[in-house]
Amino acid sequence: MTGRDAIRGEAPDGGAAPVQRPPAEVRYAEELAYLRADDRDPRPPGWELSLRAARRFVIGDVETGIGRKFVGNPSLVDRALVTLATNRGLMLVGEPGTAKSLLSELIAAAVSGDSTLTVQGGAATTEDQIKYGWNYALLVAEGPSTRSLVPAPMLRGMAEGRLVRFEEITRCPLEVQDSLLSLLSERVVAIPELAGPDGMVFARQGFNVIATANTRDRGVNEMSAALKRRFNFETVFPIPDLDTELALVEAEVTTLLRRSGVEPPPDREVLEVLVGTFRELRAGAGERGGSGSGQDRPSAVMSTAEAVSVAHAVGVRGWFLRGEPGSAADVVACLAGTAAKDSPEDLARLRRYLEQQVPHRRGPQWKALHDARHLLAD
Repeated sequence: MTGRDAIRGEAPDGGAAPVQRPPAEVRYAEELAYLRADDRDPRPPGWELSLRAARRFVIGDVETGIGRKFVGNPSLVDRALVTLATNRGLMLVGEPGTAKSLLSELIAAAVSGDSTLTVQGGAATTEDQIKYGWNYALLVAEGPSTRSLVPAPMLRGMAEGRLVRFEEITRCPLEVQDSLLSLLSERVVAIPELAGPDGMVFARQGFNVIATANTRDRGVNEMSAALKRRFNFETVFPIPDLDTELALVEAEVTTLLRRSGVEPPPDREVLEVLVGTFRELRAGAGERGGSGSGQDRPSAVMSTAEAVSVAHAVGVRGWFLRGEPGSAADVVACLAGTAAKDSPEDLARLRRYLEQQVPHRRGPQWKALHDARHLLAD
């Protein structure tokens, strides 16, 4: 079985392989094929779709049955696509859990048909993981050659004319970040170990970089001014309204539960309580009855992505422990691991919220949430 077969969920015997999360170009292969076949608009060089078709793929199109995949401002998607059609890189910044990585994945799938050319930034990321490395057995046996060269995502993206995703770029050391300077300005990678034309790899049409960074990581490894000049910055904001966030959480959780072997769909009323709780904690529901004061906001990230994770755990807990959809009591039991990640004080803030704010909310599930407050881990 090839690596691509494994990604697509195909096994040698024709059965389904246990792929937890195929990339976007596999999950939405039918939509991408339809858009490519129907696309009559001009395409930037190296792109598989025009800007308008890529936009339809990301934000959806009711008339043609293309589902909405990114819940955000459509003008943000427009600006991102225009940026990538130029020689400027795209930097998506925002709070954790605001779907920056999802947006970069969807755009890469639409533009290049491949979202897997990805560098995951971190303290241990090296320049070899960005540009290229070597097969040391071949290097010792044959010396430097194209056979012993191991291309990393950036070199592959340049050689193949594809988008490269650089996740959490500000988590990387500054010297690693600055290795992108010549790539983004000169559009070439020099391989001094190789002689002749093999020693220079020039970017083909279609190559560009989408980077992401969390605003909470500012100050960890601040980008240099030189590197910032090579990117256009776009901020991805949290979902502004309850109904949109609730619909997104319900759709995502339904898919995750199905993959986890959970038969019943999530309880809509339980999800309303969960999403409402996250939104109030995110706004800082004050301990004196006010909401949105910011006085009692947890330091942990109460994002939409975290809400999806908790809702997934609630459904799994309810089904595999009791054979039923999750309840408000399961919400309380699963919240501690989300709300108390960064500070012990966050658990106290959550406890105050359950004791002082929840009783003012109407509905049987809100009452059940309050009644289950004793389940909050100490």
